[in-house]
Formats: sequence, C-alpha cells, structure tokens
Amino acid sequence: MRSPRTKVAVVAAAVPAASVLAVLANAAPASAHGTMSDPPSRVYTCKNEGPEHPQSEACKAAVAVAGTQPFYDWNEVSLLDAGGRHRQLIPDGQLCSAGRAKYRGLDLQRADWPAKKVSPGPLTITYHATAPHAASNFDFYITREGWDPTQPLRWSDLVSLASFTRQNPTTFTNWTLTLPQRTGRHILYSTWQRVLGSNEAFYTCSDVDFGGANTPTPPTTPPTTPPTTPPTTPPTTPPTTPAPDGTWALGKAYTAGDKVTYNGASYECLQAHTAIAGWEPPNAGALWRAA
Repeated sequence: MRSPRTKVAVVAAAVPAASVLAVLANAAPASAHGTMSDPPSRVYTCKNEGPEHPQSEACKAAVAVAGTQPFYDWNEVSLLDAGGRHRQLIPDGQLCSAGRAKYRGLDLQRADWPAKKVSPGPLTITYHATAPHAASNFDFYITREGWDPTQPLRWSDLVSLASFTRQNPTTFTNWTLTLPQRTGRHILYSTWQRVLGSNEAFYTCSDVDFGGANTPTPPTTPPTTPPTTPPTTPPTTPPTTPAPDGTWALGKAYTAGDKVTYNGASYECLQAHTAIAGWEPPNAGALWRAA
C-alpha cells in the first residue's frame, strides 16, 4: 500500500504542468506593496533601524506603542478598499498610519523623527515597491509653512506638490518634485492608488528638514462674522477651566504629567499628544504609565 505522501506525489505528477501553473497564478496574492524609500518613510526608517532594537528615540517610541510587527510589515500601510476616498476614510491625526491601529506608532506627534536634510527646489524621490502594479496613480504633498510637528497631522496641513497618473512603477521608481520655500521640519506625504483590478491604496509619511526652526501657526480656517452687538447681560456663572484630571477621552490634548482614569485604573501622561483611537492608556506605553 502506498503511503499518503506517495499518493500525493503520484497525483501531483499526473497533473499537467500548464494546470499547475494556472493554479499557482490564481493563488498568488493580488495586493501591491510598497513605501517611500528616499526620503525614507517613517515605517521604512524604523524597519531599517531594526524593529527589535531601533536606534532613534522616535522609532523606540513607535515600537513601544504598537510593537515590532508593523515594521516587519513595512510595505503594507494601506487600505484595501480606498478607491480614492482617502480623506473620507482616514481621520485627521491618523494620516501616517492610514487610520489603522496596527500602525498607530507612525502618528506619534514628535519633533525628533529622523529627517532628511533638503532645500527648496528639485528633489529626486524614490518609491520602493515590492509588488509593483501598472497604471497606478501617485500623489505627493508637503506640509504647509507654519506646520507644527508636535501637533496632529491634518488633511488641511497638506499642500499638493505633484500628481503622476497611469504610472507603471518598478521595484524602485524615481520622480522629481519641486519643493517650495519652507523652514524647519516638514512631512512629504504620498498616496499610491491602484487603478486596475483593485481599490487598494498605500500611504507614506517621510520627514524632511529644511533647516531653521518651525514657527507654528494654526491652519487657515474660514473667517467668522463677529456679533454686531455685545451681549446685553453677562453670564451669571463665570467659565471655569476644567482640571487636567478626569476620564481619558478621544480627541483631548494631554501634556506630560496629566493624570486620567481609564476602566477604573489611573494613568499619568508621559509625553504631549492628542488622543486617538488605539492610544488608550493601557495600549500606549510610550504615552502613559500606571499612576
């Protein structure tokens, strides 16, 4: 009697080679993968430093927040069904992670992410695609002058630099961007939208440094019309400033030393940040410690 392994071998040998190739082709993954390699994206930087023993303080903090696995999976900061709906799907403050909790360490609001020195004018960039796909659209942006790297990155902070449509990327693809006048640290942001056969899109945040210091200014907002006459009666109760202590809340800005409670436990803030989903105190050891 033949063993089960022998039977499998006989069956495999009886299958025509063309059929085997067809099965393998159908089983191959359809997803494209990649990220910016120059200037290196945050995930590429931490991958190159080594997920188990990162060198920079920013990568150490990112690993502390989300673990090492995101940096082994450096080429899939993506959304499978984006279809160009980037702004609708990714909330402000989560652009670098594509809104995915797995990559939340990339959204850390820090002024010490490793950054490439750049200057205004032409800059050749490189995109590393481990699974390139034809007829893809690439869009590149830079943060506005006055952007503050210690605040959440918002869609309104981005200024369009260039768009390249119907591109056929290779493993390493170069484009030339023209950088505007900037001062201090900024982010080059990109989206790679697949067009044929998939709605998948990839996202990158690459830190660059123009030199000098950032002079933070708030993003431009539509002007509001002031009231024509002041209130006739003052409020009966003067406004009060809430104490920093309280229950942890999404969207709240915390500073080092603030104390909160979460699920009945007390925590102390270690570094300033604005709370987003996935950064709950028990899940973000780089941001909170048990008090």
